[in-house]
Amino acid sequence: MAQLIRIYEENPDARAIKKIVDILRDGGLVIYPTDSVYGLGCDITNTKALEQIARIKGVKLEKANFSFICADLSNLSDYVRQIDTPTFKILKKALPGPYTFVLPGNNNLPRIFKKKKTVGIRVPDNAIARLLVEQLGNPIVSTSIYDEDEVIEYTTDPELIREKWDKLVDVVIDGGYGDNVPTTVIDLSGDTPEVIREGKGDPDLILG
Repeated sequence: MAQLIRIYEENPDARAIKKIVDILRDGGLVIYPTDSVYGLGCDITNTKALEQIARIKGVKLEKANFSFICADLSNLSDYVRQIDTPTFKILKKALPGPYTFVLPGNNNLPRIFKKKKTVGIRVPDNAIARLLVEQLGNPIVSTSIYDEDEVIEYTTDPELIREKWDKLVDVVIDGGYGDNVPTTVIDLSGDTPEVIREGKGDPDLILG
């Protein structure tokens, strides 16, 4: 049975955040709000939890394109190869915001992701998501619960999300209604930025 925990983004309850961080540390799966669609995430250092998310999504963990949710850009060098100034300027301009950036990974990636040449980095403009990562002390590995084929309420209403995911996750955070438009994905791992998917974030605002 998944717990439904209400947290207000304007004034997140410290005890509720701590409770969820403890669940993440114990290998729990959490559905949480972002600045786009709700995300399904776990502690990046917990292989069992990562395997569970991969099973739910029906993908092989080594090949899964999960995003790394970061609190800000200060931990970027933990998982990303050194980036040049123009790339950093794009990141600084866009984040926090509804963008996922594909960047070249480095040798510090968790063992399970060692073979990946690139990683998707995300800093959501949502205080709840960033506080969780901040207090956890490392990124959350995340995938959206967005369904490309159907725009249906269970992906935006936390109570309906809880009904659908009740037996699969430990916590659903009710941070209010979510969006049903996913992030804009931009690949910055090559010579020139490439828009992989246009979503909520306007690519022209940061690349134009």
